[in-house]
Amino acid sequence: MAADAGVQPEKQAGNSSLRLRVISAAVLSPIVLGLVWWGGLPFLALLAIVGPIMVSEWASLIAPDGEARAEVWGLSLAILIMLVGLAFEDLGAGTVLALAIVVLTAAIALWRNKSPVRVLWGAAYVGLAVLAFAWLRTDPVYGLIALIWLLGIVWATDICAYFAGRSIGGPKLAPRLSPNKTWAGLIGGVVGAVLVGVLTGFWLETNSVLLGLISGGLAVLSQAGDVTESSLKRRAGVKDSGALIPGHGGILDRVDGLMFAAVGAALIAFVRGGGAEGILLWP
Repeated sequence: MAADAGVQPEKQAGNSSLRLRVISAAVLSPIVLGLVWWGGLPFLALLAIVGPIMVSEWASLIAPDGEARAEVWGLSLAILIMLVGLAFEDLGAGTVLALAIVVLTAAIALWRNKSPVRVLWGAAYVGLAVLAFAWLRTDPVYGLIALIWLLGIVWATDICAYFAGRSIGGPKLAPRLSPNKTWAGLIGGVVGAVLVGVLTGFWLETNSVLLGLISGGLAVLSQAGDVTESSLKRRAGVKDSGALIPGHGGILDRVDGLMFAAVGAALIAFVRGGGAEGILLWP
């Protein structure tokens, strides 16, 4: 009886945590997916809300003592101005002003005897991801498809990596940074992402093999995003990047892999000289 009494609270805590995660996902997922589907100003408004929160969570990881407040304000303002530029269909002006604010924030950090590199790192880590989400979605024809495809890649990567890692095990991928990830999990995640890419290619009637290979490459980037955030949390000595989402932690905990994948996809599309079409359609 004594042993049962000791185990029962742990089971109850586990069930309660799982219930909380399910409820949070059931409430938030339709809202977020609905705004992704809607696009336009509602989606930019969503990014205007979550972008500064992501900056704040990043700052809490790289400076747990709270000494990165200037970076939080500067980078948050830069993200908001960049989104305003997109809203008024003038990304060039918005980007120039945002970069000016980033440079000013770096100068302030230097004046305060802090490393300006930290500012640039935050701008690249959070700012580029927010820009990638917003810019890809602005494509009137393929923007929604691109984001759904990206979500599918990341979800497939996470799910397949989890089951492959659990069932196969084997050597660890980066034991010092993220001790739970394995090479088998990475390979399983890539296979899942390739399958999503191939199916998307068939649906779009484009080069499904090439889109599948690109999806596999973005899966590797997604896993790199997971490992990066895991390493930041380990250095900060915390389990989650925040406590905003009950049962799930912070926003960075939910989108760490998606951030890297979105930046990679947006970069490919930009180099090809188009919007979301540039990452989805291949000869």
